[in-house]
Amino acid sequence: MPTPSANTPAFPYYLTQQDEAITVVGIELRTTNLEAMQTIPPHWQRFGQEGVLERIAGRLDGDVLAVYTHFAHAGRDNTGLYSLVIGAQVAPDAPVPAGMVRVVVPASRRAIFQVLPASFDMVGPAWGAVWAQTLLPKTYVAEYERYAANGDISISIGLERL
Repeated sequence: MPTPSANTPAFPYYLTQQDEAITVVGIELRTTNLEAMQTIPPHWQRFGQEGVLERIAGRLDGDVLAVYTHFAHAGRDNTGLYSLVIGAQVAPDAPVPAGMVRVVVPASRRAIFQVLPASFDMVGPAWGAVWAQTLLPKTYVAEYERYAANGDISISIGLERL
């Protein structure tokens, strides 16, 4: 996940309660923030070139989710290794195709950041806005980008209960 810069634009967000866990099936990459700029773009290319979305049976909708999880320091920070799983939301018992993994985003309180304008190029600056929000008590368990079928893009961050 990109780190914030001094010139990060503002991105609106709201707080919500995600009452149920979200199950995602997709392809996994293990990376770090230091390697992200070199490793994440080829991972997205692989997602498209291999037709990953079409191979996921039982998708609940047409959205693509990019889940950041399995942090080396889960619950504390996002330094060190983490997994990026790009895929789709499925039922908890959906089959996992060969070469893919299943991850679960636990039910939690969340901050949802809207990526505006909704463009892939604005996702990095939006992450900058996320990390600039130092007063939000982040869990560092499972964060995700949602690329909605209607073109909207959002970033969902797990929060500790207050």
